[in-house]
Amino acid sequence: MADQLTFTDPVTRFPEITPPKQHQPEPGLDAELIPGTDRGEESYRGTGRLEGRRALLTGADSGIGAAVAIAFAREGADVALNYLPQEEQDAQHIAEVIRAEGRAAVLLPGDLADAAFCRRLVADAVEGLGGLDALVNNAGRQIAVDSLEEIDDEQWESTFAVNIHAMFRIARAALAHLVPGSTIVNTTSIQAYQPSPTLVDYASTKAAINTFTKGLAQQVASRGIRVNAVAPGPIWTPLQVSDGQPKEALPEFGKSTPLGRAGQPTELAPAYVFLTSSESSYVLGETLAVTGGSPTP
Repeated sequence: MADQLTFTDPVTRFPEITPPKQHQPEPGLDAELIPGTDRGEESYRGTGRLEGRRALLTGADSGIGAAVAIAFAREGADVALNYLPQEEQDAQHIAEVIRAEGRAAVLLPGDLADAAFCRRLVADAVEGLGGLDALVNNAGRQIAVDSLEEIDDEQWESTFAVNIHAMFRIARAALAHLVPGSTIVNTTSIQAYQPSPTLVDYASTKAAINTFTKGLAQQVASRGIRVNAVAPGPIWTPLQVSDGQPKEALPEFGKSTPLGRAGQPTELAPAYVFLTSSESSYVLGETLAVTGGSPTP
């Protein structure tokens, strides 16, 4: 498997997948996903761009968050991993990969829908890492529903609680610890621009994240803190099989992109590394799209 620094054809760097119809209870595990994902264990090569950084990542046990955690460790960062308690199996694996790089992995399970936990999460990350200078708000909830009438109040409120309310609470708490040069990177989605009819609540939160990112970036720029976002396209993760997509759509997942395939989590990691590293020192309020060629505004 070629690493991210090797000259390769993006169409064939990773194989086109045809996932079978499958279901996992929310939130889903990478360990049980068919086919499995590439989170960078063998395919991400670090170059020291985040040496000495201390990062808190939410949704860090699987999928995109796991790939970013591995990449950050390979780039020299210590990482605090947040995830749901049900995802302990995946989180332990990612922690092992991080520690094998000689970096610290702090495990912080808990539910981001709980406002009090969001505040404790930041405090515990600061204590475990000895400080904090990078935050990646990645955790998300996505449940596909055919019609608006089928979205009950609980689903609507839970999606907003995890995807945007928690982001606000964690960022607010983190600002007390972030020094000049620190960064916040939020995960939005192509759904913010091209909402699927089955993902009205999810897409709405992602549009909110774009605006939150741009507004906060301007507010804290003078403090030397940069805020940006990454907008993934169709990336193969456990989110898709734990009701994130209609089951009948899974075999064709990602094939409508110009590249003709779904993305792998490790293909997102360089975007987060770039926005966290000093290489992007003049980039603020940007949403970097990683969509396999599907256009965004």
